[in-house]
Amino acid sequence: MRKQSVIVPEELAVTTLMAVVADPAAHHSALLPPRSSAFGVRCARYKRFLSQLDMGSGGGGGARISAWVDSMRASSPTHVKAAAMLSASFAASHDEDYNKWVKQHPSALTVFEDIVAASKGKQIVMFLDYDGTLSPIVDDPDRAFISNAMRETVRDVARHFPTAIVSGRRRDKVFSFVRLRELYYAGSHGMDIKGPTKRTKHTKAKTKAVMFQPATEFLPMIDEVYKALMEKTKLIPGSRVENNTFSLSVHFRCVDEKAWSSLAELVRSVLKRYPKLRLTLGRKVLEIRPSIKWDKGKALEFLLASLGLADSGNVFPVYIGDDRTDEDAFRVLHGRRQGLGILVSGVIRETSACCSLRQPAEVQEFLRWLVEWKRSASLPRRTEARKK
Repeated sequence: MRKQSVIVPEELAVTTLMAVVADPAAHHSALLPPRSSAFGVRCARYKRFLSQLDMGSGGGGGARISAWVDSMRASSPTHVKAAAMLSASFAASHDEDYNKWVKQHPSALTVFEDIVAASKGKQIVMFLDYDGTLSPIVDDPDRAFISNAMRETVRDVARHFPTAIVSGRRRDKVFSFVRLRELYYAGSHGMDIKGPTKRTKHTKAKTKAVMFQPATEFLPMIDEVYKALMEKTKLIPGSRVENNTFSLSVHFRCVDEKAWSSLAELVRSVLKRYPKLRLTLGRKVLEIRPSIKWDKGKALEFLLASLGLADSGNVFPVYIGDDRTDEDAFRVLHGRRQGLGILVSGVIRETSACCSLRQPAEVQEFLRWLVEWKRSASLPRRTEARKK
């Protein structure tokens, strides 16, 4: 009788999930059904459009500013005026398109069993964005508070898995919101990394404190641009400039849409004198960063190395984020063929993430499920140990 390869349920889940991570377009599985051709064309056009938007040091003139304003609108899916203009037929069409998108990026809650089966025998490492992931997006960035329930959930996660917050915010600002000393914090899009100040079972063997800042030479330049933008943006009501230490954020969430073009032109005019800085777009925010090869994906790799897991085949990184800057981390996971990227979005987005969650409330639910699964998986071992 010829031998046959038998795949048990856990192995099947691992095979399915890893194949999807490696090449979602080529694996028509139950986890990620095939994309429709229309959806693929639409996403490809959107991707090409975004590729034209990097302003570098600010060149490009009026045409480039116009493109930026169009993209600023695209980054505002909850724009009230736009929502009011939706006809019933358009809304129905949107629902259909969104349902197709969700089939390509299923809810991490729906495929939870597949995820934990794929992680069996591996060390899960959690990476979490902050704004829009652990806290809701709000008009005032200084009031993006994490709920007490979410904080306790993240604390529970950190008890079971190495956990990092990776944010575009200033590192100490994120810590002031979260206030959990057992976490790793990577601020300024990963350019300011610090390890836990409270020992856990994941860090007790590490004697050397983790601290990494690859862009310190840019600090004087960032400070100059911050002061210039603070002065010039006084002319744009509702605009706000946030100093994230190694990067800057120009928030336009509270700016009248008619003034977006003026704001983009103003930022461009300041950056013309700083060719070593680049401008990218987030969710209703313009991000100014040093032009170095460092991003949230590099931060993820650095943190895995700090944990001694850089070259391990037994690691399962999970990255959850809602912003375009989180795509760098999703692409790293895709390239490593390890772990899972989860995009937080209630609208259609081109993404390298495999799965999705709609809002922070679903993120919290997913994290709770993960903790409960880990606790239940540990129970048999504890019972066995007590018998001995």
